[in-house]
Amino acid sequence: MVDESEQAVQAAVEGELRLLHPEVRASPECVLGFLDPEFTEIGASGRRWDRDSILAATGDGTVSEESPIKVEEMSGTVLAPGVVHLTYVSEHEGRRARRSSLWRLTETGWRMYFHQGTPAG
Repeated sequence: MVDESEQAVQAAVEGELRLLHPEVRASPECVLGFLDPEFTEIGASGRRWDRDSILAATGDGTVSEESPIKVEEMSGTVLAPGVVHLTYVSEHEGRRARRSSLWRLTETGWRMYFHQGTPAG
């Protein structure tokens, strides 16, 4: 039987992986469904993003032919009821980054509250 903590981590992992999917990334409406209204990000470039700037940068509905984002070492921990911390390594077009996300449970489901990417060699 799966306990509440395992279910919370699994929900956050599923959301994270969906956000990395090209079809989701191509749709501002889909991306919006995964981001908390108070979302912030510090990208691997060092740039600070909020929900509005992410939506402005999201695709126009056209799915890119770029290579997929590979994910390794995904793990998650429940920090408090309704709050999950995920860490993983991404690789995209030869660039690797260590990533950290905070997900929180809202009235409409699990939403990414914070994300940070740090370049990794």
